[in-house]
Amino acid sequence: MNIGIDISRLATAHKTGTERYTWELLAGMAQHPGDNTYQLYCRDIPAHLPTLSSRMHIRHLPMRRLWTHVRLAAELFGHAPDTLFVPSHVVPWNAPLLRRTRIVTTIHDLGFLAFPEAHTRFQNVYLRLTTRWAALVAHRIIAISQATADDFVRYTGVDPQRVVVVHHGVAPEFHPNHASPSPYVRYMLYVGTLQPRKNIMRMIEAFAQANLHPDTHLLIGGRTGWLSQPLQQRIDELGMADRIHLLGFVPDEQLYGLMAGARAFVFPSLYEGFGMPVLEAMASGTPVITSTTSALPEVAGDAALLVDPTDVTAIASAMHRIDTDDVVYESLRQRGLAHAGTFTWARTAAQTLDVLRGAC
Repeated sequence: MNIGIDISRLATAHKTGTERYTWELLAGMAQHPGDNTYQLYCRDIPAHLPTLSSRMHIRHLPMRRLWTHVRLAAELFGHAPDTLFVPSHVVPWNAPLLRRTRIVTTIHDLGFLAFPEAHTRFQNVYLRLTTRWAALVAHRIIAISQATADDFVRYTGVDPQRVVVVHHGVAPEFHPNHASPSPYVRYMLYVGTLQPRKNIMRMIEAFAQANLHPDTHLLIGGRTGWLSQPLQQRIDELGMADRIHLLGFVPDEQLYGLMAGARAFVFPSLYEGFGMPVLEAMASGTPVITSTTSALPEVAGDAALLVDPTDVTAIASAMHRIDTDDVVYESLRQRGLAHAGTFTWARTAAQTLDVLRGAC
């Protein structure tokens, strides 16, 4: 088969959720490409790519705006692959006209429905239209969790038989041996975008009331998002400026060490389509506190402390347990390592390739 993949999201300096997903799938398929050939479509050639198979060919299609619906669409008219895979759900407008091409796309979450206020009016309209368009024209939709699949079916009314759940994996770089020296000898960690649905304000308040070891700090890493400015103000109001630290974006080479060195990874998000950092922390040998909402119980299984994310006292209690009880800490650490070991990108890539080939 000739498989086309939209890799345009990889032309960014900072890989977050969708970019990391695309990167890991591409790396996995490159190791086991089968008898297929691959056309990798991009607007800008990524500065860094995984080692590609000789069966993979980059198709550089430069255009500044409306790339998907103009430049990529034109390329597909002229050279349509057997299967087109769009890892970020925005399917070109002419997909229904490509009668011999199988369209597959991935839905990562429907957070714009749960938190429309976290997006501009344009973004809300755009996300709704592109999500419904994907449901209308794609032959198969990959959902990264059963929770996301259920949300997608409820929202679009799509036949559930067209939706296939393929979980994420964990990169091997997340490993207990990657703990590295830090200015903070004892700390809890959050990593993710700084936006309201991540529930960071309640996490800060919980840390302030948790009665933790006096040397325990809270490190908050992530690219600045909507409504992030009040966080530092609240930290100052609570008198915690010497123990709660906003790190900004954390590059991978620092993230691996921070994850492995933390006493706990705290991720009390209100809504997640998957929650990849939960598994990354577990694979790093770090106990996890996360939420009872959305896909997080599905991803965490019985290997984390699950809390009501709207209950500050519950979050604080979970922090206190891991910080002060070495038995609880070690139990969660071992359960997390075993659980994370069942999620591999090799399996994700193989299952995704099965969908692209029409095996499911």
